[in-house]
Amino acid sequence: MSFATLEDMNQRRKHPYAENIGMLGESSTPMGPPPQYKLDRDDTLNPSPWNVRYWGWKKWAALIGGVIVIVVIVVVAAVEATKKSKYPNYSALQYSLADTYSGDSFFDSFDYFTGYDPSSGFVHYVPATEAQTLNLTYASASSAVLRVDTSVNASSVPNASTGRFSVRITSKTQYTDGLFIFDVVHTPIGCGTWPALWLSDPDNWPTNGEIDLMEAVNVVGSTENQVTLHTSPGCKMDVKRKETGKSLQTSCVNSTNGNAGCGVDAGTATFGTGYNDNGGGVMAMELRSAGIRVWQFLRSAIPADITSGSPDPSTWGEATADFPATDCDIGTHFRNQSIIANIDLCGSWAGTQSVYDKTCASTTFPTCQDQVANNSQAFTDAYWEFGKFSVYKAS
Repeated sequence: MSFATLEDMNQRRKHPYAENIGMLGESSTPMGPPPQYKLDRDDTLNPSPWNVRYWGWKKWAALIGGVIVIVVIVVVAAVEATKKSKYPNYSALQYSLADTYSGDSFFDSFDYFTGYDPSSGFVHYVPATEAQTLNLTYASASSAVLRVDTSVNASSVPNASTGRFSVRITSKTQYTDGLFIFDVVHTPIGCGTWPALWLSDPDNWPTNGEIDLMEAVNVVGSTENQVTLHTSPGCKMDVKRKETGKSLQTSCVNSTNGNAGCGVDAGTATFGTGYNDNGGGVMAMELRSAGIRVWQFLRSAIPADITSGSPDPSTWGEATADFPATDCDIGTHFRNQSIIANIDLCGSWAGTQSVYDKTCASTTFPTCQDQVANNSQAFTDAYWEFGKFSVYKAS
């Protein structure tokens, strides 16, 4: 082996890779710079977060959980969408007359509720004998009248300082289904009044439901009738409906919205002066497993089949209020329904200051209780007048 000259050694020092030259001899070829290693993103030293080959159980659990949540959301959304577009089959039923409430014996088919009002009304409901003595209920061949007493005031004996005399009647017969036709000639008017024509099972409320056909408060002129359902949990009306009235609430459950129920505004002059001046009309209600539908016909627009005694709801067009069974099992929520008519005074709706103040508060009678106790003449027009009630059963 020959020794390198001084000049050769100097050249090696200048070469950037001198350490790779010479030790192997003069014929050795320089190896060049070391290779540059680039770590691939899939390399185990630095894996991509999207590379499922390197996921741990936590990521897999999160993915599976997310997929389940998405699937549940999609399924629920699909079910709700289907529910909102679904509508029951109100196929025509053949009805035959089952019960009639009419003539001089109209009130014989009813029990009189007596005592204080369950809805906190400022009223004394009197029994049949006292109601007849005070002329609060009376009937003729063509009509039946139920009214509020106007003979006493706060200083009378007896007096109205703890509530005014009124009447609440409940039919002795109860119904689970049927077609109900109510001829209503006159609706009660007066500040402090809370009249209603309705159906319910008073001994099992709200379990067996409540159907309010005509209801209004503090009526001083023309107003809108409100048709409402009240139920136990599990009854909603945020579904497809076919009605001419305006929906006010969609939850029928008594524990929601201050027990407002799922009400429907029937429209202008469907209660009070305007309604009475037109001679009243007919309320028709069909109660069946498919749903509950209520029609309000003015006197001049009563269908001929109702007048003839052969009612056929399939020919009447859209109902005023439609409560389909889409999201409410009608057969479960409405049972043993009695027909009820009453005129409450003040109470948990008409008597609240915010409601009374809207149309009735005055310097003389600032509260509902003041009005009822001291203004007897305000109740001159506070009476129901009914023609005939007919109940039909499907055959």
